[in-house]
Amino acid sequence: MRTFTLLLIICFVTELQAQNLKSGGILKPEQALMDIRHYTIALDVNPTQQTIDGYTEIALITSTPTSVLLFDLVHLLTVQKVWVNKKEQSFTHENDLIRISLTSQLPAGKATVKIQYGGKPGIATRPPWVGGFTWTADSTGNPWVAITCQSEGAKIYFPCKDHPSDEPNEGADLMISVPKGLYVAGPGLLQKTTTKGNKSTFHWKTNYTINNYSILFNIGKYTVASRTYTTVNGNKVPMQFYVLEEHRHKADHLLDLFEQSARVQEKYFGEYPWIKEKMAICETPHLGMEHQTLNAYGNKFKYATVGGKDFDWLLHHEFGHEWWGNKVTGIDWADMWIQEGICSFGDALYTREAEGEESYLKRMQQTGRNTQNKLPVVIGENLDTDTVYHGDIYGKGAFFMHTLRYVIGDEIFFPTLKKLATDPQYTYNNLVNTHDVERLFSAAASQNLKPLFDFYLRTIHKLEVQVKQVGPAKYQITFLNYPETLPLDIVTDAGKHRTLVDKKGITITNSTWPVIDPDGYFLKKVILE
Repeated sequence: MRTFTLLLIICFVTELQAQNLKSGGILKPEQALMDIRHYTIALDVNPTQQTIDGYTEIALITSTPTSVLLFDLVHLLTVQKVWVNKKEQSFTHENDLIRISLTSQLPAGKATVKIQYGGKPGIATRPPWVGGFTWTADSTGNPWVAITCQSEGAKIYFPCKDHPSDEPNEGADLMISVPKGLYVAGPGLLQKTTTKGNKSTFHWKTNYTINNYSILFNIGKYTVASRTYTTVNGNKVPMQFYVLEEHRHKADHLLDLFEQSARVQEKYFGEYPWIKEKMAICETPHLGMEHQTLNAYGNKFKYATVGGKDFDWLLHHEFGHEWWGNKVTGIDWADMWIQEGICSFGDALYTREAEGEESYLKRMQQTGRNTQNKLPVVIGENLDTDTVYHGDIYGKGAFFMHTLRYVIGDEIFFPTLKKLATDPQYTYNNLVNTHDVERLFSAAASQNLKPLFDFYLRTIHKLEVQVKQVGPAKYQITFLNYPETLPLDIVTDAGKHRTLVDKKGITITNSTWPVIDPDGYFLKKVILE
């Protein structure tokens, strides 16, 4: 009984450490009036004690006067002091929220908030899916620390406005102090490293707009493998791999694969987005995660063969998020398919580039077979990460792009996809939702694609195609559950033809039952009568 009780306590503590947090949802009124401009995060990290201690400074602009400021920070950390415009203020820290009650009303305009805090942040129980801090060691015993927080939000380790609709437009500075001999990898560019006594401080800075869950760092006995990458537009960018010293001999080949993936991503999505800083991967004890200019890599150098060459699917996918998720960002977690689905479609485009159209089609057919269709890809609006996250935002999201490509044709689809990834209207500071994507493609195709978007993204329906024999060698082909006209490939005695079909149906003559959509461009159900 004593052992059982101890196990229960351990399980309870583990669940507490996991935090049970989620990001997004309905924006609180006290936060809606704040426009976050910049974060400065200065922390002393103690891998032995598994603690952090320091401060975060937040530059913001308020749209209206206010007597209250509200920030997110996990309850596991202790807030010691708060200053607003250098004046100490009273606060409460409850339910993962810091509520600052101002002694006098703050006028609309610029303000700076500094919050001093520290403690033991939550531990990741299944990173990157259930995030937090991972405190571990490499094979030689050196501390190895990683942070993952896409689902939970950056509030797991620094005070912030934890909502996808607001990113710091002027970037972030991180000053992270660690035991001497360790290396801190962070977003943007390394400004300087200083060592005093037994501690080293690394100052990382990004000037780009950045999503909250990319504002983080990794710590390890890293060495930096580096080369220069020349982008599709001729700009030179540092290409770096922060690799454990014990794996340095594997780094150069992985950088070869990194460059190989970058060429394909740039062909379809335009120039690498962060040319003024760096393109980098960082070895982590978890599988991987997209972090702007610092993608986490934990695939352990396990390669597949695509097109006769080594290929790292994890590296390629996470790097694709530099466009889908980091540059093109959903304003609401409800639109998470934009970053996950289109990025996954980019994985299939690598297959197309390396092995040709037939291999691409086979891959998409398998993606279609793997679709669960238990929940819509877009469930609603103003949703949190727990509500929206399921497998179909990846696979069905990718398959929808495959369907869209077929419906509007390559000559419209690919330039429009690149426009989505490059036009200032949809990138960097301008966050997007599903309506924006639909309107862009509808305008490019000169047709109303909203029914197609709604059908495949907002429902779990499959296209029902009825093939009914209406006479000797005569067949009627009709859509049973789709209200508009769509092109459809039909194989008859005369070969494969692209034909327009609607709910009224068409009649064809053929000696046997025709084959519907043989290449698998639609998630469908064919009903023979």
